[in-house]
Parts: sequence; structure tokens; C-alpha cells
Amino acid sequence: MAITEFAKKYHEKMFPGYVSEFLRTDPEFTERFDNFAFDEVINSCSLDDRTRMTAILAALLGCQGIDEFKVMLPAALNLGVTPVEAKEIVYQAAAYLGIGRVFPFLKGTNEVFAARGITLPLEGQETTTMENRLEKGIQAQVDIFGEHMREFYKSGPEESRHINRWLADNCFGDWYTRTGLDYRQREMITFCFLAAQGGCEPQLISHAAANMKMGNDKEFLIQIISQCLPFIGYPRSLNALSCVNKAAESSR
Repeated sequence: MAITEFAKKYHEKMFPGYVSEFLRTDPEFTERFDNFAFDEVINSCSLDDRTRMTAILAALLGCQGIDEFKVMLPAALNLGVTPVEAKEIVYQAAAYLGIGRVFPFLKGTNEVFAARGITLPLEGQETTTMENRLEKGIQAQVDIFGEHMREFYKSGPEESRHINRWLADNCFGDWYTRTGLDYRQREMITFCFLAAQGGCEPQLISHAAANMKMGNDKEFLIQIISQCLPFIGYPRSLNALSCVNKAAESSR
């Protein structure tokens, strides 16, 4: 079996001293997957390990890869993702995936933390109250998307206008305003949630544009897609690439 030296060394960085059972049961698969995901893909770009692992965790939430998430979370912590950052990824996912899909990841994260002796709850990251979450959420939308979002929470037909308000006070006021991750990181993980779950192309185009506004340019987003590809597959990666191209074209 010819796993490359780079793939072996990177695997050791992620999982010090761990030998996968798949080396025995599925050696051919392991050879090709590890050489691709942990050598060819990693060496295709200049992302640092922490950013790469942040994106992978978010993508695994998006594609519902709970077993792989519980494997990769310790690797992410070994490569510089902090417990607070990991928790913030899971918390923000609730707005984009719903608690029905996020619950197993919240539970799994706590299990991994307990196994590593990380005391819960972590230090609080809230910056808003129930009284000011709408105001702060609107400002977050404006900061990320532009001034046209100032009155967006009031827009739309009366019977559904409350959803636009929830987008401001809940999605942005409750989650984006938290510390632990900045706006640029939060837009990146949102991009990964949407790309990995699929079927959200209009929102993915919008958030690709928001990423670019935050400084995550087209080249960066292509690198993010590339690093997530082994974990979410080609169809959703190619769809995400198309959305990035459309967002880039519309911003010219």
C-alpha cells in the first residue's frame, strides 16, 4: 500500500498515534482517499490548517456527516481550532440547518469535549439582549450585505413579514453578534453550511457575494470548496463553484 509520506505525516498531525482500522479492512480505499484528501487536496492551496478545519467542520454539519464530524473535531482541536470556535460553528448552524439536523452535532461536540477534559459550559459569547437583538442584528446585516438591508426586516407581504424580522433578530441578532468568530469567519462557515447541504443555490450566491464583501475573495472561496470536496463530493462542490462564479460576475 502506497500512502504518501505527506499524507502519513498530515494524518499524524491530525490524529497523533492513531492507526485507522480501515488500513486493515479497506486498504485500497484508504490509500486513495488519504492520498487525495490529505496530500493532493491540501497541497492544492495555501490555506492554514485552522481555516481548513473550520471549513471542514462546517461542511460536515451541512452534509450531515455526524460520524466523520466526531472524528474530525479532535483533529480540528489538534490543529488550532479552539473549543469556543468549534461550539460557535455548531451554534450558528442552527439558523441554517435547523435544530433537527444540528442536535446530534451539539451532542457529539459535548461528547468529544468531555473525552478531552474540556469543562462545559464554555465562557459565554453573547453580546446582545432580548431587548436589543433586533437592532444589533439589523446592523450586522448592514455591515455584511450593505445599507439596503437596513429596512429589510419590514419588507415583504404582511403575512410573511415576520420571517424577515426573525432573520434579523434571530439569525443575525442571536448568532452573528456573538464573539468567538468574526463576521468574515461566520460568512465563511455559512457558505460551507449552504454548499454542503445543497438545494440552497440562491442563498449560496448571496452569501458568496457577502463573503467577497468581507474579504473572502473568489480565490479564497475556491480554496474552501476544494478543501471541502472530499467530504461533500463533486456535485455539491461544482454547484458551489458555479454560485461563486455568479456572485463574482454580479459584483463586477
